[in-house]
Amino acid sequence: MEPPDLSTLPPLADGSSRGQAVFAALRLALREGHLRPGMRLREEQVAAAFAVSRTPVREAFSRLLGRSVLEHAGGRGVVVRSLRRSEVFELYAMREVLEGAAAALAASHAGPPEIAALEALHHRFSSLAPGAVDEAVRLNRQFHDLIRETARNRYLDAALDDLSDGIALLGETTLRDPSRHHAAIAEHGAMLDGIGARDAAAAEGAARAHIRAAFRAREAAG
Repeated sequence: MEPPDLSTLPPLADGSSRGQAVFAALRLALREGHLRPGMRLREEQVAAAFAVSRTPVREAFSRLLGRSVLEHAGGRGVVVRSLRRSEVFELYAMREVLEGAAAALAASHAGPPEIAALEALHHRFSSLAPGAVDEAVRLNRQFHDLIRETARNRYLDAALDDLSDGIALLGETTLRDPSRHHAAIAEHGAMLDGIGARDAAAAEGAARAHIRAAFRAREAAG
């Protein structure tokens, strides 16, 4: 695995402790694909990239180790974890439940502004040119995040936030396969139809089917 390009790390957020800011920035870098499973990180490199001392980096590493996002790499820093096959199965099983619940609640709570925003994201995702993988990943994440926000349930939101760490460890996106992108367009459309019709059962069923299809695509990709 090539060393990470630390120039891609997001800037630190203002208004929080240095340790919290480094922790949040590293989580964001993982979710956006700048840090990938197998990449090694050293305290001094991350500290230099963020222009902070090693103390907040050590604090951030400790929190990410506790969340099983990083693991020790002997005396050579830490490494971004790779999920075992059993963990991938467990992750998708829980993701299906949580994403389904989010879609059902969104169908109950969505107003015209949220539905319009989801429709706009769906249109942009559907209109992407072949090969626009990074943009597809970004729009896909925004679509799911907006459904989660529209669900308006703080406990579900916290559970999905925790799950996003595991999702970031899955590695290569299945959306790189044009056939998977095409299928996801139809699946998102079914979710949107259920939410727009305020049909919680239909929205949940569509969301769960979408996650199952994503899991099958990942399994097929090996």
